[in-house]
Amino acid sequence: MQGKAIRNVFISNRTIGANIVSQDLIFETIVRHTREVLPGLDGYVFKPTDSLRELGANSIDRADIIMMTLESLSLDFPLIEVAKAQSIGDLAGIIHAKI
Repeated sequence: MQGKAIRNVFISNRTIGANIVSQDLIFETIVRHTREVLPGLDGYVFKPTDSLRELGANSIDRADIIMMTLESLSLDFPLIEVAKAQSIGDLAGIIHAKI
């Protein structure tokens, strides 16, 4: 898979403890964990419109990626709340709104 590097600028920031967490940081955290779970994507340039399913993540992989991301951000909420995400950008937005 080839991808073009696309940078979205997300305006709002949220705070966890003393740390400001941007939607970009959440996106990068999701990407990092996706690379851990799906090592075949090491050279892939992720885009906010990418779907974890289309990148080859099965349901267990997707749950692992989400749980690892939430743990990295010290967040805890039911995974069903992110079920409507259609892309990595959607997922980052939903998580960002929960902070």
